[in-house]
Amino acid sequence: MHRTTLLHEDFWKLRAEATWGNAASGDDLVALRAENDQLRRAMAGRAVIDQARGMMMVLTPCGRGTARDLLVDISRQCHTKLAEVAAAVVAAWEGKPLPERMQRALRRALRRLHAEDRDGETHPPADEPSK
Repeated sequence: MHRTTLLHEDFWKLRAEATWGNAASGDDLVALRAENDQLRRAMAGRAVIDQARGMMMVLTPCGRGTARDLLVDISRQCHTKLAEVAAAVVAAWEGKPLPERMQRALRRALRRLHAEDRDGETHPPADEPSK
């Protein structure tokens, strides 16, 4: 019990120092909160990208790396962030139509993938780096 009380008191002292301390501490707190928000958004975007990658793996029997490459290719062709493309793919899976420009980009990316496969190029497994 004594330990918990001591930690609790220390916590409030640190919080008070960071909040009401000098300007540098306040600036650090603002910077940390901004970084925390940025990391939360990045993690949320990553989840939808992973979900879309899994969908691409199911739809076009391919590995993780190839599925991500397809999403990146669509993103580049549409000049759209990868997370936005991934969200559109997930939404399409759930019944919302994929925007026309992304449909065209997906068709082009799939044609390139199949042309590479026909030409005999081999794709390294997703876990192995390409040489």
